[in-house]
Amino acid sequence: MGEITIVTDSTSDLPGYLYEGYGLLVVPLSVVFEGKTYLDDGISIKPEDFYRMMQASTEMPKASQPTPGDFLRVYSDLINQGREIISIHISRKLSGTLNSAEIAANQFEKGKVELVDSELVHMPCGFLALKAAKMAKEGVTKNEIISEIINFRKKINSFFLPKSLENLIKGGRVNKIKGKLASLLEIKPILTLRDGEVSLYKNTRKWELAKKELLDSMESLVSGRGKLTVSIGDVSSKEEANEMEERIRERFNPAQIIRTNIGIVVGSHLGIGGLGITFFEE
Repeated sequence: MGEITIVTDSTSDLPGYLYEGYGLLVVPLSVVFEGKTYLDDGISIKPEDFYRMMQASTEMPKASQPTPGDFLRVYSDLINQGREIISIHISRKLSGTLNSAEIAANQFEKGKVELVDSELVHMPCGFLALKAAKMAKEGVTKNEIISEIINFRKKINSFFLPKSLENLIKGGRVNKIKGKLASLLEIKPILTLRDGEVSLYKNTRKWELAKKELLDSMESLVSGRGKLTVSIGDVSSKEEANEMEERIRERFNPAQIIRTNIGIVVGSHLGIGGLGITFFEE
């Protein structure tokens, strides 16, 4: 049995320093915006530059999944090196990325590429891939890795705070009628991930109240019996993220806080000013 490599996609939003040395490979999605295509790799365009363009435009960016050929190239290189693959990706209900990976995986002998629908996006998916990569480096078997990350998925909680529902509505991620009502009433929702989809966790009336409710909701989910890891992602809203980091440190004293950019695919839907908070205990 060959050594195992973990593959994920760019919607995991994992900072590079976290997986350096673990051999984790990231296949980028892309965004089509104002007639140009940008890879969601932080190199084709930096997120902050993309969000400045997005803020100045009325056009909704359109996310594009990797092609089967993109995955085929990655898988072929690894299999030619004698490696086996676990490929962990954004929820099938949110993107066709896993479909592309599946088409590519079917070109190889059964068992060479194992696909995992994370049923997640952003750092929740990233944390699964990172845990798998650490286990692979330790020599854990493929079946054990898959079993462990499926169990680990149950421990991960995530909240998303959009400043506006406009992009989520345009991108088809929020029911349009509820979205229009929320806009009229100035409702600021707290969103979460449930059954592979973006779901309403709680409604609030103001942005400041939404941040307070998010922290209160975190407290109801944190048992205090394990080491708490928290990630804070933002869409061109560093000051808001800084404030949330300070409040989380004061309130929860986590073992680790990870700051990350929300990449241009996820950020295009969440919108300028949005925040993503992910946390788990181990």
